[in-house]
Amino acid sequence: MSAATDDRGQKSQTVQSLLDVLRAEDVLVERQKQIYCNRDLRFEYVDVVGFDMDYTLAPYIQDAMDELSVRLTLERLVSHRGWDPDILRIEPRPDFAIRGLVVDKFTGNILKMDAHRHVGKGYHGLRPISDRERYDYRNRTVRLNSDHRFALIDTLYALPEAFLYAALVDWLETTRRGRDHDYVQLYDDIRFAIDLAHRDGSIKTEISADIGRFISRTPELALTLHKLRSSGKKLFLLTNSYASYTNSVMLFLLDGLLPEYRSWKHYFDIVITGARKPGFFNERHPFLEVDDKEQVVNEHVSSLERGKVYQGGNLLDFEELSGMGGEGVCYIGDHIYGDIVRSKKSSAWRTVMIVQEMETELLRADELREDIAAMDDLDQEILRLNQEISFDQSLNQRIEQMMVAPNGSAVDAALFNGAKAELKVRRDRMRHRRGGLLEKLERAEHEIEASFNPYWGLIFKQGNENTLFGEQVEDYACLYTSRVSNFINYSPLHYFRAPRQPMPHERY
Repeated sequence: MSAATDDRGQKSQTVQSLLDVLRAEDVLVERQKQIYCNRDLRFEYVDVVGFDMDYTLAPYIQDAMDELSVRLTLERLVSHRGWDPDILRIEPRPDFAIRGLVVDKFTGNILKMDAHRHVGKGYHGLRPISDRERYDYRNRTVRLNSDHRFALIDTLYALPEAFLYAALVDWLETTRRGRDHDYVQLYDDIRFAIDLAHRDGSIKTEISADIGRFISRTPELALTLHKLRSSGKKLFLLTNSYASYTNSVMLFLLDGLLPEYRSWKHYFDIVITGARKPGFFNERHPFLEVDDKEQVVNEHVSSLERGKVYQGGNLLDFEELSGMGGEGVCYIGDHIYGDIVRSKKSSAWRTVMIVQEMETELLRADELREDIAAMDDLDQEILRLNQEISFDQSLNQRIEQMMVAPNGSAVDAALFNGAKAELKVRRDRMRHRRGGLLEKLERAEHEIEASFNPYWGLIFKQGNENTLFGEQVEDYACLYTSRVSNFINYSPLHYFRAPRQPMPHERY
């Protein structure tokens, strides 16, 4: 063997060793940093990646945001809606609300529904509703988009709103017993006060003054954006926040991290602020060119240029002016309706949903892996018992048919009656065991769900069913993950492939 051949062999072994290491690292991506796939997506065919900012590029620290939002909302309820200053003593509970809850404005209830709109859990104020109250919803169709009665809590921004509604229902019924309460007006007052805190700039002023207290900054975000750009993909920012606040947040997140980028704007080919989503996707507002102080510098935008900041705009003009459209665009956001559903219905864009709270849930699920496996075993044993009971019922019916058959008189009736009696004993024994297992399973489910959230349980599941929120993510998001920076763990050419989801009749 020549030296050259030997060198090639050693090099080949070295390359193979490197590939083995890289493959092992890919397999070992922690669950909370993985990207999950609902619809096949070949990322190599994605030429353009768009991003929302708040709760997407910018991961907010929820406890701090809850405290800020609750405080400013209560202050405005007192100053602008005439509420008793006593409510200012209400302390926030960041663990109370989760995404996907539904407010029943007629009754003062907050509900958690599955994908079929069946109520699995509910609270009236901070008190769990009874089974009877829960069953009362079974005969009502919940129309979230057209019914004034119900309001969906579908963003992390809205979690303090749900808590305040519950807390103020409690406050009203404690301090004003025996009176009728207008729960619709209560909801409208809270919405007014929260909207006012956003409109008057109070929330964003406080965030900008101490931005590190409210937003988490990691170098992985800059590296992820750089990795996407280096693969030849174009990037754009499309946010409802206006230019001055966008500039503050993006400066904090990106500036000074990588020498290749003089400022945060250079990570993006197009920057659009004040986009008014979901209106951006189905209305026709014009594009304006603005500076970082939100001063309009051009009202007649004929092209979208790198390094400039735009405000407003709409989907049709965006695709025409940028040349970006179709399945070659992948948009990443955190708002299930404003970012994901609306863009999916109005365009051919692919979608990625950021579910920030997944990190905590997946870490907790790993800690509870053995308990969850034991619960699954209980579920399988109950399923087996159901099948055996059903089989015995079929045998019993067969025996009854044979007893009344034309030639039945020739058969010993005592033999049939004995077989029926034995089957009944077996069925009763299995039903008793099933009842005990169901009680045990219910206790286990309650304990495990309470480990994720003491009030509502898991964000994606209600018992064995997807929640309303989980179903929306599955239906409209091609991919979902906890952070934008999780893309750093995947090649820009990665083939995201959805797992096969058999229907019940396809399972063996």
